[in-house]
Amino acid sequence: MTDESDDELAARLAPALAILAAVGETGHVTRAAELLGIPQPTASRRLAALADLIGAPLVVPSGRGIRLTRAGRTLAAASTRALITMAAAAREVREEIDPATGRVVLGFLHLLGRALVPSLIRGFRERHPGVRFSLVQGSRQDMLDALREGAIDLVFAAPMPLDDPELAGTPLADQELVLSVPPSHRFAHRARVRAAELVGEELVTLEHGYGLRQITDDLCAAAGFEPRIAFEGQESETVRGLVAAGLGVAILPRSESASGVVEIPLSPPVFRTIGVIWSKEARLTPAVRAFRDHARSGSTDLGPGFRPA
Repeated sequence: MTDESDDELAARLAPALAILAAVGETGHVTRAAELLGIPQPTASRRLAALADLIGAPLVVPSGRGIRLTRAGRTLAAASTRALITMAAAAREVREEIDPATGRVVLGFLHLLGRALVPSLIRGFRERHPGVRFSLVQGSRQDMLDALREGAIDLVFAAPMPLDDPELAGTPLADQELVLSVPPSHRFAHRARVRAAELVGEELVTLEHGYGLRQITDDLCAAAGFEPRIAFEGQESETVRGLVAAGLGVAILPRSESASGVVEIPLSPPVFRTIGVIWSKEARLTPAVRAFRDHARSGSTDLGPGFRPA
């Protein structure tokens, strides 16, 4: 490695951020070159030049592809973070010039795609027709991680991360959770069921990382028992289908069309609070700020099953 300062070295590395990030993502020089739209020999030469500049190899052969060395992994991870930051800055500049054509990257839980998210976007687009949306669905944990990394602008999730110092949020709506059982179940004709009565029942639930799983585990813990998990899924409708097939019971949001299952209120009633969440560190673009404020305004009918928080 040369005797130049860290700042001088970083300045010389900066033009190669994209190739480092692409190689880290693909694990292959050819695919990295295709991703960047440059010839493969050019990508190979840039990697070799970087290795000479650093004074250590950045990649080594691995099967038909390559893998990053420790130095390569360090630089690739930093390159990815730097490119996300630069992309966000470029987007902010463009949207400051013309906020009517901005873009919102919105993350949300699968079940919220039925009514809440479409209702909010429809109401917002009536006043901001030029704003585009990129929609990302996944578990609560995945969405919050992407929010911290800057890959998502806003997240609709429950429960809200009230104790996270990196995130801020506003409650939007409450949604009742009920016990879903097959029609033949002993609870099917009950008016209400206490959480403590679920001891020994086989539960169908979502995987760890989903908000509903956290709520289910907390309810059982508060009732003094550890849940017996029969099946774990990644989507509420799959869980409801397993319940309808007689494979267990589940705590789920109340559904307007819960075919094949019987929904029984819990005693005392249980609600989850859905909120809009954003990063305290991120500089929200005009379009993102406008949509966040629209969601917080309470001016939109959020659809059946939701009540104001």
